Amino acid sequence: MTSLMGMTGGTIVGLVALAIWLYLVLARGGYWLARERDDKDVPADPVRWPSVTAVVPARNEADVIGQSIGSLLRQDYPGTFRVILVDDDSDDGTAATARRVAATLGTGRPLEIVNGAALPPGWTGKLWALQQGVQQALVSDDLPDYLLLTDADIGHSSDNLRALVARAEHGDRALVSLMAELSCVTRAEAFLIPAFVFFFQMLYPFSWVARADLKLAAGAGGCMLVRREALEKAGGLASVRAEIIDDCALARRLKEQGPIWLGLTHRARSLRPYISLRQIGRMISRSAYAQLGYSPLLLAGTVAGMALTYLAPPVLALFGDGLAQGAGAGAWLLMAMSFLPMLRFYRRSPLWGVALPAIAAAYTVFTVQSAVAVWRGRGGMWKGRAQAITGDS
Repeated sequence: MTSLMGMTGGTIVGLVALAIWLYLVLARGGYWLARERDDKDVPADPVRWPSVTAVVPARNEADVIGQSIGSLLRQDYPGTFRVILVDDDSDDGTAATARRVAATLGTGRPLEIVNGAALPPGWTGKLWALQQGVQQALVSDDLPDYLLLTDADIGHSSDNLRALVARAEHGDRALVSLMAELSCVTRAEAFLIPAFVFFFQMLYPFSWVARADLKLAAGAGGCMLVRREALEKAGGLASVRAEIIDDCALARRLKEQGPIWLGLTHRARSLRPYISLRQIGRMISRSAYAQLGYSPLLLAGTVAGMALTYLAPPVLALFGDGLAQGAGAGAWLLMAMSFLPMLRFYRRSPLWGVALPAIAAAYTVFTVQSAVAVWRGRGGMWKGRAQAITGDS
């Protein structure tokens, strides 16, 4: 009797897991196909190239700021373009390095450096730095048509701004954002980075992000081209000043003002590698609990859901029997196959698809660590600042 009950339970779990993966593959906006890319359906050049101001927040980024700023100053952009760097209390010579690179390049593109003011209560560090840069951009009588909000550790190909603006103008979009290509060289990166983008797309299917009839919105903070008028109508950066996941929060505000688009790219790439699993874990843990609204109940549900969706299929496939084993194997196969397009994008072996359950287990641990950090008052830790603001704070 006990054996029969165990088999029945295993069969139920296997069938539920299989149903979950059938839904994800067939009815979740085709997120796993990785079709939304900036090298597909490339729009024609606009009749008039609008003016753009790039705003780059930087806090202790001397190791990468030269490459980042250099890539911006070398943009092959026909319109008016200026770059504003906000030095957020760096003590490693970030501003001096950027200034030296700009002088050496001699591209004729102006680089303005703003010394960041003290962080006021209620703001996260990055958003406060961006706010100061945006304020500087709006001081000019000739207001920019667009603001390019980009991180200090992102390098841009010389045609990236042209492509961003063309897409924004073609669709009269309030936001065009690119999921920058992350470093995927070390073993730790190969294990975790493609899955990071895969899971993000699962949460925010890019095809649904672009649909005007859906409220779902998302952006990638490393590269966001924002229409200035839309940002002002949305309440500016002050409207999301306390958000840890600021890019998605801003995207939600902007989608209320007009169409938005988010896609994968090789034109914008992260300049900073992640050497160890611990480094990547810190990056994930910074915002994982915020994604759950700082809710212990949602955390418990997420852990249970991850176990059912990712861990149960291989366990049943390897140790189950009958229908339970077949359902588990089917779910594991769908899981591995759905991961293949992202692995191809990152030029990784398709065998990593089989390892997705182990990768998901690591992400589950990072999510729990994120919650523990918040409970200890260390949530949202980044650049030496604990920035998570919960309802109990």
